[in-house]
Amino acid sequence: MANYEITKDNYKSYVFEKMPKSSHWKNMFWAFLIGGIICVIGQAFIEMYSLWFNDQDASVLASGTLVLIAALLTGFGVYDNIGRFAGAGSTIPITGFSNAVVSPALEFRAEGYIYGVGAKMFLVAGPVIVNGVTISVIVALLTLIFGG
Repeated sequence: MANYEITKDNYKSYVFEKMPKSSHWKNMFWAFLIGGIICVIGQAFIEMYSLWFNDQDASVLASGTLVLIAALLTGFGVYDNIGRFAGAGSTIPITGFSNAVVSPALEFRAEGYIYGVGAKMFLVAGPVIVNGVTISVIVALLTLIFGG
């Protein structure tokens, strides 16, 4: 076995040689395709619900249906597999938000409903909610001040 000194530079080159190569184009293709399929499914729900409800109610019901389906798929362990395969294509739509809420709830359920599920449920999604509400308030105030 060769005995040589490991330096910062030769360690970096060693790691670069050994790490698996990522196929960015393939990953982007699958993210685009799966994200598009999720959006097409959402549009199909809107069209179906529009047969019985007005357009606004149909959109709300479609969003709720996608959240419910994603929560169920997360609970059964299916959505994580979709996420590994599709990457951002599964995290960007509303289904990704549902997954971000349900996953920590499932992970910490052994700690109880208050300190586990209740406290950890918004671990990932909490910053998204806080920033969304903050931006909404800022936009509303700017619209109120400057008219719109």
